Amino acid sequence: MRTVKEKTGPCATDARDDLGEAASVRPSRAPNEKASTPPFKRLFMLAAPRKGTYAASIALAVAGVACGFLPYAAVAAMAAALVEGVRDFGFYLAWCGVAAAGQVAKAFLMGWSTTVSHAATFAVLSEVRRALAAKLSRMPLGYVLDTPSGKLKAAFVERAEQLEVPLAHVVPELTANLLVPLAIVAVEFALDWRMALASLATIPVGFLCYAVEMRDYAQKYGAVVAAKGRMGAAIVEYIGGIEVIKAFNQSAASYAKFADAVRANSGLMMEWSRTTLPWTAIMMSVWPAVLIAVLPLGCLLVMDGSLAVPTFITVTVLSLGIMGPLFAAIMFTDEIAKIATIVGEIGEVLDQPEMERPSERVCVRGHAVELAGVEFSYGGAPVLKGVDLAVGEGQTLALVGPSGSGKSTIAKLVASQWEADAGAVRIGGADVRTMPLEQANDLVAYVAQDNYLFDDTVMNNIRMGRPGASDDEVVACAEASGCHGFIEGLERGYLTAAGGSGGRLSGGERQRVAVARAMLKDAPIVVLDEATAYVDPESEVAMQDAIARLSRGKTLIVVAHRLSTVTGADKIAVIDDGRVAACGRHGELLETCPLYADMWRAHIGSADAADDEAPASAACEEVR
Repeated sequence: MRTVKEKTGPCATDARDDLGEAASVRPSRAPNEKASTPPFKRLFMLAAPRKGTYAASIALAVAGVACGFLPYAAVAAMAAALVEGVRDFGFYLAWCGVAAAGQVAKAFLMGWSTTVSHAATFAVLSEVRRALAAKLSRMPLGYVLDTPSGKLKAAFVERAEQLEVPLAHVVPELTANLLVPLAIVAVEFALDWRMALASLATIPVGFLCYAVEMRDYAQKYGAVVAAKGRMGAAIVEYIGGIEVIKAFNQSAASYAKFADAVRANSGLMMEWSRTTLPWTAIMMSVWPAVLIAVLPLGCLLVMDGSLAVPTFITVTVLSLGIMGPLFAAIMFTDEIAKIATIVGEIGEVLDQPEMERPSERVCVRGHAVELAGVEFSYGGAPVLKGVDLAVGEGQTLALVGPSGSGKSTIAKLVASQWEADAGAVRIGGADVRTMPLEQANDLVAYVAQDNYLFDDTVMNNIRMGRPGASDDEVVACAEASGCHGFIEGLERGYLTAAGGSGGRLSGGERQRVAVARAMLKDAPIVVLDEATAYVDPESEVAMQDAIARLSRGKTLIVVAHRLSTVTGADKIAVIDDGRVAACGRHGELLETCPLYADMWRAHIGSADAADDEAPASAACEEVR
């Protein structure tokens, strides 16, 4: 096993991990700096790293739409020539060639534009997802715990995916479908302003229908998205809790939260469709009917001699070509109306306050841990109320106390999963807030009571402790943590998939894999947050032995639920209601701390205390 001094010793200066291009879409670390960022501004900020590519896509799209008007120009020219009696077949053949070339060029240029815009968009989506992932790693754990996993999954997957249409299609195609028709309308006005106005006569009616359809569209779509998010969260919860649901004879229909979420989503979708689709149908029928105004007016003007027949034909043909692109452009406003909701959900994550940390590593003098006047609140409720604690390098500090007293919060603060509201958490004399998260994480190995395993091989789950470790190093840590035997007994040994959340392994097996992972990390400080809480009695001794090897020669902070496991600790801190009620060794606390004495009597009076006490105490002595 490698040592950590190369990377975590005094005055280490290793550079931070490079997040690549995802950094270009990182939000500011100031919590409120982007809180009011308008959706379109944020969208442009997300796309900014690829603005040159999008500009090229827009240019290609404009050229493509312009080429799409060549067939209309060809028809107008040939019709006018026929009226004027032109009998040169070569003239008509040339215009047919122009029309054909226009169609081919349009297909080629639009396809090229779409390819270019999608290449840029998929790169942006990748950067956005990496920025979201990087953001979560820089945030306090509270937001992740309080946010339903379905909602976070929606931001990463659905909302990021929905950026594809605004970026890949709206940006180039909306621009092209507006610019080129406007140029054609300008040509019509140059030919005859009366006919040009007639060609636009259906637009106000179409806009009126569209305005009615779009009333409160953003709010309606936002409600639909919120309902989908609640349904997604309920589905994830339903799947995660299927064991409990089955045990209590529930079903998809009778599980109220799931059923209500599905019904609410369906009802909102139906209401949204009912209030918008009729107006869409009317608009799509009226808008393209430009000949309703163009033909009668044109005939009247030709009859009174104020309009030449070729001009009449040219404007009539061009008017037929204007509405297609304009209609396509207007249809994109449906996607534009969704941008506020789509970008808003992504922005909600990116705008969350981060744990403020610098980028430069700091000097660390040893690996002692100190908490000085630490205060911490969660959800507005105070959890820690001025905690002062210290443990020297290579010593063991045990945290004991009633449930909810703040023990695990202290462990998480040392592991930089939370940020103290006041006071300081120091490692080697340096406040953790003055060091990068990467440096703080390098210094501490954290093992919780319910460790997460990825749906990957057991080998790779252990290798998470140090991604560059060889297979032999992984196996060595597995042997040291006492899990080599059961791993070898799995179907494919170390290449066996652990399953979702490690579901293919027992609780004790998952814990030992987590200890092996922490061993591989080889950090100088080990934090055990009730790491043996879910271990069965048969695995208790093996687990304690593994912990002894993990923590040998290191600074150890252990949150204990069995007092017999920490009687040999250098210090035992009794935490009560967010404060340190007492601190000392086991014998001292029995005499001076009534709370600890009561806890000890309750512990030794439990049914299994006699069986657990002797081996566990010996193991703790070895840990120490």
